Amino acid sequence: MNDQSPIPNDLDSFWMPFTASRTFKKAPKLVNKAKGLFYSTPEGREILDGTGGLWCSNAGHGHPRIVEAIQKQAAEMDFAHSFNQSHPIAFQTASRMVALAPGFDHVFFTNSGSEAVDTALKIALAYHTHRGEGQRRILVGRQKAYHGINFGGLSVGGIGLNKGQFGTLYPNALHMRHTLLPENRFSRGQPEDGAHLAEDLAGICETHGGHNIAAVIVEPVAGAGGVFPPPKGYLQRLREICDEHGILMIFDEVITGFGRMGTPFASQYFDVTPDIFTAAKGMSNATVPMGGVFTTSKVREAFLSGPEAMPDLFHGYTYSGHPLACAAALATLDVYRDEGIFENAAEMMPVWEDMLHSLKDGRDVVDIRNMGILGAIEFDPKSERTAAQVAQAAWDKGLGIRPIGNSVAMSPPLTIDRPHIEMVQSILKEVIG
Repeated sequence: MNDQSPIPNDLDSFWMPFTASRTFKKAPKLVNKAKGLFYSTPEGREILDGTGGLWCSNAGHGHPRIVEAIQKQAAEMDFAHSFNQSHPIAFQTASRMVALAPGFDHVFFTNSGSEAVDTALKIALAYHTHRGEGQRRILVGRQKAYHGINFGGLSVGGIGLNKGQFGTLYPNALHMRHTLLPENRFSRGQPEDGAHLAEDLAGICETHGGHNIAAVIVEPVAGAGGVFPPPKGYLQRLREICDEHGILMIFDEVITGFGRMGTPFASQYFDVTPDIFTAAKGMSNATVPMGGVFTTSKVREAFLSGPEAMPDLFHGYTYSGHPLACAAALATLDVYRDEGIFENAAEMMPVWEDMLHSLKDGRDVVDIRNMGILGAIEFDPKSERTAAQVAQAAWDKGLGIRPIGNSVAMSPPLTIDRPHIEMVQSILKEVIG
């Protein structure tokens, strides 16, 4: 076996996720350091992280308290599983997590948002089985939705390109329409029109029988599809329809959780309470992979009716509640609290909104969407210039943004301030024209 270190500039061995590898190799984007709001490239250039890692580095990069907590935990106990045993830090982390979400009493730890979504869907199906309604097998998602890349999340997700290579997924997944309407272009925050689209769920209930539907899953603010805020009244109407038919409502808060709306979770911002919600990304400030599924007592207690010696849920992961992830999460929660990260996000939200909409007259711009510290700028699909080219030009000027279809999306760390928002504005004005 050749145990020599790999060649540093070998770009072939790593099969990169969601990447056109041949294009990447022609002009590789590489970073090797991160601190605060910035990445550094091997050449020494600074890149303002306009995507917060990948919607996830909410407290910025390299925070010393989080780094120290991970190092200390690795030295004390690097790993212990939680199959019929566990470790105190997992329970401490769970208690701290649910304290941020009044009305939710339990959290099942996973390693990612994708795993959290599949776990939430399985919990929903099993919940109805435990209650004697095993016929509820339909799961309802939405067009343009992103719920991760595992089989369940892909099934309820609504981005066709993500599914095309894999054939049939979960056979009982149905979809509502997306909420991106042309009449809502350039809305600031929640658009006025579109609450009627929630009636798609009522129509599915009428066609397939509400008593056959297990759950509906939505992102409070759709993120990876292109940043689509919910129309006013839309989430509230979905909640009413779910209550009417006994359907579990699941919020996918992998992106919106942990302060991106200026509140711990988007459900609190919109004042709509789901039965289950997923989280990840900002849970550990993305330092150690971690996700979770939060449930109410009503959902959790349905699993306690079987024999005492039998597992409540035949599901789990080797790394559920990993000690390093828990240490990172606890330190992250401390940072959020002690440094007022959520409060800063709330203060910066109108500044962020004004900055984005100041670009309305930019070349080829046909829509701007924002919610919390999230934003997207959409370009005319008929333009010769693509969103990917805009993103590359921004990178060359020192700003990282993410191309999604005809749009570029942004979700910077929640520590962003006015000078850095002005920096984002300056670069975007220059590259958009």
